[in-house]
Amino acid sequence: MSRARLPAAPFDAAPFDAALFDMDGLLVDSEPLWRAAEVDVFGRHGLALTDEQCRSTQGMVIGEVTRYWFGRAPWPGPSPEQVAEEVLDAVGMLVDRQASPMPGALDALASCRRRGMRLALASSSPRWLIDRVVVRLGLADAFDAVCSAEHEPAGKPDPAVFLTAAHALGVDPARCVVFEDAPAGVLAAKVAGMACVAVPERPGDAAVARADIVLASLEDLDEAVWGRLAASCQPR
Repeated sequence: MSRARLPAAPFDAAPFDAALFDMDGLLVDSEPLWRAAEVDVFGRHGLALTDEQCRSTQGMVIGEVTRYWFGRAPWPGPSPEQVAEEVLDAVGMLVDRQASPMPGALDALASCRRRGMRLALASSSPRWLIDRVVVRLGLADAFDAVCSAEHEPAGKPDPAVFLTAAHALGVDPARCVVFEDAPAGVLAAKVAGMACVAVPERPGDAAVARADIVLASLEDLDEAVWGRLAASCQPR
């Protein structure tokens, strides 16, 4: 005798088990600090980068950034790896003095927690810098997992760091929503098979348009946005 089929569960307003957050430019207002450090350090080695050129590599691991520019305009003296260390030292000092949370960042984390979601930080920054930012923002206990792309074979737009974060949380990637600001991060989230909420510094990039939701600020993450996100991402 067959059992009667139970009615389908009602549509879940938040069909996600985990939220993965980028760090630079999303949780912390550090992208201007990165650009200032890159302009200064590269300039000292004879490569005059503009602010716009620095934006073009946003989201990449710093070692990839220095190799990228060295491949286009080689400089004499230190290796790309040594220049990457110089940039990191400069950014670290700026973070200690100036880093502050982005508008709505702390409320966004709390909003995900209220929905019972596990939280991970998945950043292209090295782990030591992530730890400094987390401490400065008072978020030492905010995340269930913290992952750095420095430990991956490639940085964003490769999805490795997001997939590692999902594994660390014990959550299916299809049940994760990523919060990102950089085009490379949006692409990484979509390649990973995850939903994505983009909060770009400049929303016109074609990669950003691939996000499921685009917000002007994390301050705009409200019940209506969660509803739109759920509607665009059917439960898995």
